[in-house]
Order: sequence, then C-alpha cells, then structure tokens
Amino acid sequence: MNFSEFLLILKARRMIFFVTLGLVVISTLVVNLITPKTYKAVASIVLNAKGADPVTGLVVQASMMPGFMSTQIDIITSEKVAIKVVENLKLTENQAAVAKFNEATKGKGEIKSWMAKLLLNNVSAKPSRDSSIVDISFTGVDPEFVTTMANAFAEAYQEVNIELKVQPAQKAAEFLGVQTQVLRKNLEEAQARLSKYQQEKGLTSVAGSMDVESARLNDLSSQLVAVQNQANEASTRQLRTGGTGDESPDLAANPMVQSLRMDIARAESKFSELSQRLGPSHPQYQQAMAEITKLKSQLQEEKVKARSTIGGTASIHKQREAELRAALAAQKARVLELNLTRDQLTVLQRDVENAQRAMDQAGQRFTQTTLEGSANQTDIAILNPASPPPSVEGPRVKFNTILALFLGSLLGIFISLTAEKMDQRVRCRNVVCELLDLPVLAVISSRRVGPFFRRIKALSPKAN
Repeated sequence: MNFSEFLLILKARRMIFFVTLGLVVISTLVVNLITPKTYKAVASIVLNAKGADPVTGLVVQASMMPGFMSTQIDIITSEKVAIKVVENLKLTENQAAVAKFNEATKGKGEIKSWMAKLLLNNVSAKPSRDSSIVDISFTGVDPEFVTTMANAFAEAYQEVNIELKVQPAQKAAEFLGVQTQVLRKNLEEAQARLSKYQQEKGLTSVAGSMDVESARLNDLSSQLVAVQNQANEASTRQLRTGGTGDESPDLAANPMVQSLRMDIARAESKFSELSQRLGPSHPQYQQAMAEITKLKSQLQEEKVKARSTIGGTASIHKQREAELRAALAAQKARVLELNLTRDQLTVLQRDVENAQRAMDQAGQRFTQTTLEGSANQTDIAILNPASPPPSVEGPRVKFNTILALFLGSLLGIFISLTAEKMDQRVRCRNVVCELLDLPVLAVISSRRVGPFFRRIKALSPKAN
C-alpha cells in the first residue's frame, strides 16, 4: 500500500474516521466536564540540614549513604506517617469520616489504618535532583484541605523521624540500665573479695611490706656472711691451739701465758745459779725446784683456759651462724609468701579495676543513650510550608483535548483500515494490475471526482 492508496482508503472510509474521532473527543470533553477540579499543595523539606547528632555531636553525613533518599521517600509515604497525620488532625473524630468507614468496612478493622490508606492514595514525595530537598505533595478537591494535609504530612514525617531515632536509643538505655546494675554488683563482689583477702593477710600495702621484708632479708644475708667469716676464723684458731700450743699466736698473745713464761724464765735462771752453788738436798735448791714446777703447772692451766676460751668463741660463732641460717631461710619463705600474696592481691586488684572500668563505660554509654532517647530534635527542617494552590491541578482540558484529537485520529485510522481489510475494494488501477497482472485499458468513473483526488490519481503510476 502506497500513500495514495492510503489516502483513497481514508476518503472512502471518512465517515468511520470522523465518527471515531468525534466520539473520542466528545467523550474526553464530557469526562473533563464531569470530573471535579483537583488541587495540589506542595510542602518542601530539607533532609539532614544540620548533619550533627544533637547529643553526641558526631557529624554523620547520612545523605551520602546509598539508598538514603529512597528510604526517606518510603518513610514519608508509609502508613506510619499517615497514621500520625490522622492522629494529629484527629480525623477519627470526624463523624462523616466515621460513617464512611462503617459503610465501607461494616465496622471491621482499624479506622486509623483505613483513613491512612485513603490519604496515601493522594500523597506523593519527590526528591529534588542533586540536593537533599524533598517535595511532599497532596492532591484533593479542596485547596484548603490539601494545604493542611501537605503540611501535616511534613510535620508527621518530622515526628516519625524523631521516633525512629529515639526508640532504638530508649531500648538500648533499658538494656544498658540492666547491664549497669549487673556490672555494679560484679564490682561490689570484686571489692569485697579484695577487702576480705587483705583482712585475712593483714595487708594494707604490699609494696611497703615487700620493701621492709626485702631489706631485712638483705640484712640477714650480710650478717650471715660476717658470722661465717668469724666462725671460720675461730675454727682456724681452734685448730691452731689444738696443735703445738706454744706456736699458737693466740696462746703467745695471751697476757697470763706471757707473764707465767717470764716468771718461769726468771725462776729457771735463779735455779741455774743455785744449782751451781748448792746441792739437790739443800732447802733453797728444792724450793727453787718447787717454784719452777708450780709456775709450769700454772702455765699449763692458763693454756688450757685459753684453748677453752678459743673453742667457746668458735662454738658461739657456729651457733650464731646456725641461727642466722634459720632466720634467713624463714625470711626467704616470708618473702616468697609475700610474693604469692602480692600476685594474688594484684589479680584481685585487677579484677576490681576491670569491673570498675566496665561499669564506668556502661554508665557513660547509659547516660548517652538516655539523653539520645529523650532528645526531641531532628535533622529535618521544613523549607517551604504548603500554601493554598492558586490554580487547578486537574483536569487539564486543553491538554486532554489535544491528546484526544491525536489518539482519536490514530483510532479512526486503525478502524478505517480494519474496515477496509474486512471489505476490501478496488480503489485505483494499481490494485487491478497487481491482482490480474494485466494492463488497464481504461477507467470509467461512476461518480464525479473532486480536483484533489483527480490530482492524486494523476500522480499514481499508469499501467503499461
């Protein structure tokens, strides 16, 4: 089918075309006339206006998170926000609305949810491109009503946003409150264990006791070394006096021994002189002999006493050494016990510190979450409140009429072509040539053809 054939078909089926076009246009006009006028009010809000948490002060750019804007749009058009609008405007107290609810649902269901769903059919939220501004629009037949509803949705969204932030914080505060009590009890138990252990061991300061006991241990060690040296020296002296007494330095240095030795030397000298002049039977001879014997006897007694004194000193040093060894061993055990006590006390003190730290952190977090749970500030601000719309939003008569002309024309063409297909006729010589594959000799017109269509026919190719 070429363009000339298409025009001939439309000419032949023009009645169908114009009737279809007229019906579409008239129907559109009727619908526009009977459809009530609608108005659209728009309230603009800014998301994340401050960008900082009112309690913690942390800057959180939530708008940079993926899906943030889509989430906020879903919240604005959620049933929770719509129910908040119903509650704020007290729509459930409207008798007409209650009557419609009873008529529609037979009194079944929740009236708030029913009204919220009706409101959501007329509300929409559209974010601005490359910004954090969202336009909340509400459509209805009353300009004052749509203005009120658009502003109500913006305010309800603010309230719901606060609730969504506050509710998790309140639940966290409840949990932390319980945990704080548990941690406080753990701290008290740890402190009680520490106090009991200190009382049992009689300790006030382990560090001070360790210093005293360590100093005493060092002092005992020094004393033991000194006594060991003295004991070794006394033992050596005892061994020397146990041999040839005359060669012993201790005996030689003894004043009594030295005095008796001098007396003996004088007595022997005197005896030597007497023995040259007197005989053994002479009384003076015998007296001198007896004096020497007496002096030697005294000398031996003094040597014995000196040896006994030296042996006693060695025994005393040995005994002192043994006592110091025992005291040193006991002091070492005391120091070891203090080390064990210090380690156990350190463990108990660390338990108290950990319990205190955990309770402090939980208390700090509990205070913070309590403040967050009681915060009434939001990061959403109303930029432009809705105002009564100055013009009608719909129906748009001019646009709908133009659209009806375009669609009606397309529908008329489609129906005309369909009718032609069902009752096909020969409209020009080309069809005869194509069907019969024979040349057309002449054309006899049964009716007068206008100049426009004569020109169309003249333009069509002639048969050979």
